[in-house]
Formats: sequence, C-alpha cells, structure tokens
Amino acid sequence: MENTTPAVALRGITKTFGTVVANDHVDLDIRKGEILALLGENGSGKTTLMNMLSGIYYPDDGQIFINGEEVSIQSPKDAFRYGIGMIHQHFKLVDVFTATENIILGLEEKGRLDRAAASKKIREICDTYGFSIDPNRKIYQMSVSQKQTVEIVKALYRGADILILDEPTAVLTPQETEKLFAVLRNMRADGKAIIIITHKLHEVQELSDRVAVLRKGAYIGEMMTKDTNPQEMTNMMVGRQVTLNIRRPDPVDPKPRIEIKGLTVTSPDGVLKLDHVYFDIRAGEILGIAGISGSGQKELLEAIAGLQRVESGQILYLHDDGRKEELVGRDPLEIQKLGVALSFVPEDRLGMGLVGNMDLSDNMMLRSFRDGRSVFTDRKHPHDLAEKVVEELEVNTPGVSTPVRRLSGGNVQKVLVGREIASAPRVLLTAYAVRGLDINSSYTIYDLLNRQKEAGVAVVYVGEDLDVLLELADRIVVLCGGRVSGIVDGRTADKNEVGMMMTELGGSERIRAKEKES
Repeated sequence: MENTTPAVALRGITKTFGTVVANDHVDLDIRKGEILALLGENGSGKTTLMNMLSGIYYPDDGQIFINGEEVSIQSPKDAFRYGIGMIHQHFKLVDVFTATENIILGLEEKGRLDRAAASKKIREICDTYGFSIDPNRKIYQMSVSQKQTVEIVKALYRGADILILDEPTAVLTPQETEKLFAVLRNMRADGKAIIIITHKLHEVQELSDRVAVLRKGAYIGEMMTKDTNPQEMTNMMVGRQVTLNIRRPDPVDPKPRIEIKGLTVTSPDGVLKLDHVYFDIRAGEILGIAGISGSGQKELLEAIAGLQRVESGQILYLHDDGRKEELVGRDPLEIQKLGVALSFVPEDRLGMGLVGNMDLSDNMMLRSFRDGRSVFTDRKHPHDLAEKVVEELEVNTPGVSTPVRRLSGGNVQKVLVGREIASAPRVLLTAYAVRGLDINSSYTIYDLLNRQKEAGVAVVYVGEDLDVLLELADRIVVLCGGRVSGIVDGRTADKNEVGMMMTELGGSERIRAKEKES
C-alpha cells in the first residue's frame, strides 16, 4: 500500500509582524515525488511561509509535521536536520571560496576535513541529478546559474529531501532554465519534495504537478496543474478577473532621439562594464534591454542619465529641430539645463530614486523644486501630484504624508514611476520597473509605458523576464559581458535565439561594424 503521509504538513500556521498578518492559519501539504508551485501576489505571504519551514522565522501559532511527526524548527540548522533546504533569490556564498569549500562550510565533521572525499561526494550528487559543476572552481568565476547549482548541491550534500526554491529562474536564460527544470524533474523522480515560488505562470505549467495559492496571507486553495491555466491561476491570486495580455501599439513616428556610439565604461576598480556599445534610442518606441545580470545594463542607463563616468564614446541627444547635444561629461542638472527632458527610474529605488524618511509629497518635490522662482519652496504642486499618483496607480498608503520607507516595495516602485512620468519626459529610462510588483500592478506599469510611447516618448525598458520583453518591446538590444551581441525585432524574435545571444557574443562584431558604417 502506497504511503500517503505528506513530506510536510502545515496546520494553522500564523505569523504576524506588528499589526501586519503575514500568514493567517495556513494549512498546506507538501508531498514526496512532487513539484508544488506556491503562487500569490507580492505580500501574499509565500516567502514568509517558506521561511518558517526553513527556520528563518518561527510561527506565532500552528504546527509543522515532517513525515507525520510534529517538529519544532527554530533555526536553519534545525531545518537541515529534518531534511529541509531553501535556495533563496540572493545566494549565500563566499566568492573567494571554491564550490566544495562553500558546500562544506559550517559542517561539523569528526577528524580532519577531507576535501578530496567531499569533492568526490559532490561529483556523485552531480552525476545522479544531472548537474554540471566543477567542485574546485571559485564562486567569483561562475555564472549566475552555476552559483545557483552550488546552492542546490549544498542542500543535497547536507541531506535535504525537501527543497524550496524562491524565484529560481529570475535571472536565468531560457537555456539555463531548461537545464534547471531537467535537474528538478530528476530530483522529483528520486522522491524529493520540491516547492517553487515563482511569478512565471508558463513555467508553472511546464514544471509543476500541483499549484497552491495564497492571497493576503490566507490559503485560498489548490489544483492540479494539468487542470488549470494561467488565467485561472491569476484570478485566484488577485481575487478577480485580470487581463493578461500586454498590448503593443505600433511605434509612433519613430525617429532617433539618442545615438550611442562606441560607449565604453569602466568601473572605479578597473573592470570593463561596457565595451564600445553602438545603438540608437527612438522616440515613440519601447526599446528593451536584455541580458543576464551584470551585463552592463545598470552602467548603460546611468551613463545616459549622467550618473556614470564614461571612458570613451558618445551619447548624442537629438532635438526635434535637428540639433545634437553631447551628454557625455555632463551631470543630470547640466543635462536638464540643455533642455533635455530625461527621466530615470533606477534599480535602487530608495538608494537613488527616493528618500525613505521623506513623505510622498516631499519626494515629488525632489523632481520639481528647481522649477519655482520663489525662494520659498512650492509644496502645493508636489502634494497634488502625490495625490494624483496615489489615486491613478492605486498606491496602498494611509496618505501622502506617509514616509516612503513605510510602503511596500511594490508601492515604492509605483510612486517612483509615477513621479518620473509626471515630469513629462522626452526620454524615459526604466531599470527593472516591475521588480517586486504584483501581477495587477505590473500590467498597470506596462500600460503606463505604452501610453508614454504613444505620446512620442523614447522609452527604454531593462527587464529580467524575457517573455515580457518579447511582448512589450518594439526592438530589443541584447547585452552580453558589456557588449552588444544583437539587436532584434520584438515582434519576430525567437526566445531561444535571444537567450543564446545573452550568453554568446557571435553577433557582436557584425553589429559594431554595421553601426560604424551607418
């Protein structure tokens, strides 16, 4: 008779942070030999629930059963003892150590540490599940997917039978994602219980066996993946009907607004970040920037915005009357004085975009205070603008006098995007504009960007989700290692082809030669 006892049974799990109820009496079963997708909007309590299972948080109320026995998990060490391992979005590895050293770091073993034996065991794990990793390679020499592999192998090395992966494909190429899925399927076949937290519903359909949905901290329900679809899953997460189509209107009178020629940027410590980059940004168009993490996206946008020192090359702004302005060597204020209306939504929301201790109105004023001629700061206009942004973007806040640091990440992003769009830019640069946003808010931002495009604004969208880029962008510039490896049409581009461009530089010389000729 088949054993139907779940690997994990959560009963009545409750967790609060002050007045916020993160999890509200959640019941959930996790089964052996199954991949469970845990879904929910941002703030629904998914990660909090899994953090309690992995020993990072301790529940205020409720019970946890492992293989039918009630347990108390008060630390990650306890979680490992019960065979639970969690792979977080941000890896917890020591860059200067090898894969083997990271995997065995902190383990209590009798006698002298045997690195050779550890490396042999790591290779056996890799052979069993299909991992590809060099145990003697240092972490700083690895790609993002290789680092993730080390984290998974580390959990397996320590005896994990229950694995939790939080947004495992967020920064992987399509090819790397397929390799990860093949490994996870092998682990499922070996009887492991696997939980993935993700927002990519097409991946949920491709990989998982069962789907469980949380909403506002409460367990809503579950279904077999084969019996559902992305629309039904989204409606369950949000609690109402949501449109999942990203509209893509045709470009509006596209003409070059910024020309980038031979742009080279080096970090303060001498690392080459952008290497002779050539392309143009056109008015009335959304230009997507694709690339694995650290390919130069951040430095590219900051160079255009006047926030990054440029080694060589040109960034030319083209006015409607044909005049060209060189932006290299100018800071944001100097760029503004040239009559260049440029807005920038940075990756670091509270570090570069907003001031956490200031309220919404004062953060709006950061954009507009130079416009007034009076020595006294005009507070009425920023206050009105803050209220407009809160209303139109459905920012969840007690009021515009609330300090920004008290808002959730998604609401902070809405405030920042709303402020930058309200400044009526001719060029709008956005870095990961929907990172941390729920599905409904993400589609609100996509619509805002399209409305800017229809108004003739040149929009640049740097994103992690390749599927969104292919639906939203008119053209896509693909970066790899700081170089342009291809420029493709968003309407006709193949996802796998773009994925290959993100990891190979085959088209780089052709693109550079073509740009030089023009």
